[in-house]
Amino acid sequence: MNRTFYLLMGFLSLGLVMAALILQQFGYQGIPFLPCPLCIMQRIGYLGICCSCFMALAFQPSRKFFHILATLFALFGLLVAGRHIWVLFHPDTSCGVDPLETWINQFELVRGLPWLFKADGLCSAQLPPIFGLQLPQWSFIWFAIFLIVLLQRLFKKS
Repeated sequence: MNRTFYLLMGFLSLGLVMAALILQQFGYQGIPFLPCPLCIMQRIGYLGICCSCFMALAFQPSRKFFHILATLFALFGLLVAGRHIWVLFHPDTSCGVDPLETWINQFELVRGLPWLFKADGLCSAQLPPIFGLQLPQWSFIWFAIFLIVLLQRLFKKS
């Protein structure tokens, strides 16, 4: 499998996390995009893809293992983004303080990097659409692309 492929996949997934951080810090149309627990779990999916792709680059003998791991992170992110979209269309399922938020925010990693992993928003918040789609919908599309490309490369005959 091509080294350029893993670099592209790793940097693309890292770039999507950076875009989420920019939306969190500076907002869009004057509204900050505070991350909810499902947003944080999607960030973990993107970072998992990124780290797995970079590990596949670094460790040639274990490349297939890390490729499969990246594929599993893409599937995880796709499922979480799908759940997030469902919550957006069923806002009564998300109430005030989300129990998932409390659970996520007590991890040591969140205390160490609160700007990246702290969940402050509500999963059912209707934020301004970006190019006609809500952020979880964009995330679902990107995870689907990652999953399809990773699976295609995994089963491609050498």
